[in-house]
Amino acid sequence: MAVVIAGCGDLGTETGLRFDSLGHRVIGLRRSAEKLPAEIEGRSIDLSTEVPTLPADTTIVVIAMSPDERSVDGYRAAYVESVLRIVTAIRQDCAAPPRVLYVSSTAVYGIDDGSWVDETTPAEPAAPTALVLREAEETLLELIPQATILRLGGLYGPGRTREIDRVRQRIASISPEPEFTSRIHRDDAAAAIVHLTTMQSRPKTVYIGVDDLPVDRREVVEFLARSLDLPAPEVADGFPHRQGSRGKRCRNNRLRDSGFVFSYPTYQEGYAAVLEGNGVRHA
Repeated sequence: MAVVIAGCGDLGTETGLRFDSLGHRVIGLRRSAEKLPAEIEGRSIDLSTEVPTLPADTTIVVIAMSPDERSVDGYRAAYVESVLRIVTAIRQDCAAPPRVLYVSSTAVYGIDDGSWVDETTPAEPAAPTALVLREAEETLLELIPQATILRLGGLYGPGRTREIDRVRQRIASISPEPEFTSRIHRDDAAAAIVHLTTMQSRPKTVYIGVDDLPVDRREVVEFLARSLDLPAPEVADGFPHRQGSRGKRCRNNRLRDSGFVFSYPTYQEGYAAVLEGNGVRHA
């Protein structure tokens, strides 16, 4: 039985390695397949313009794309166009309908007032790129109603050290107002993908992928400063913060209730592992 990872970057590669450890044959689709580890059978393809060929015994398809550019056109090519081509390949090649999981983002929730969000919250994007993400979700579910959408919060982990670097360089700024964020460690995101596509019961349509502790960004920055034995950044009066922007707090109850167990239940365990140098970022 084969698992196909469409968009085999850092997250997709980590996911593929976990499937391989379970004994699956793993095919990774990306533009530069030569960068993939030996455990993943790489195929070089531009999914925004080409329809891939899938093994007939494919049982799981994970769509984990990322855009080449942070524009509406870049997002449409990476997300909407790739969904259309992957669905075409599934219909042409797969002997039986595989489980399909699409990696999306909590950005589809346009809420920005610090309130709580769960899977029952209407997905009403505010940003133009988030509208494209939602379009891709709707496109996939129209074509494959049994598909699963996993909306990830802010991804961090090995090699994703922007916040750490800013604290270390003493250029981090803190907003005078709360700015709530919901995060997930890359390894937990990969583990959640494997969990949802291999669980015995059929998963629900939408899951939010975040850790247990939505938190004010200020707390994260101060934690990193303490961990690095550096003074906490000062609150900046001129912090570049949009008027009224407070972020959102995402709940992970549905993912937890499915039986998923986090390795890094909060940012504290996760960032501690990053600071210790655990794991690598995949090319």
